[in-house]
Amino acid sequence: MSTSKTGRWICEACGWIYDPAEGDPDGGVPPGTAFKDIPEDWFCPVCGARTSDFEPYED
Repeated sequence: MSTSKTGRWICEACGWIYDPAEGDPDGGVPPGTAFKDIPEDWFCPVCGARTSDFEPYED
């Protein structure tokens, strides 16, 4: 897997964008957490997709 320039990743299922600067505090991922460091049991807060359903987001 490659990483995007911004470090952001997009959920292919719903389009939600994971931004490491924001993390997902409600999902147990603190701000500053790189996508590769997200726990395996984490899921998209919008649709429930797993990290394998995300791809690097280029803007």
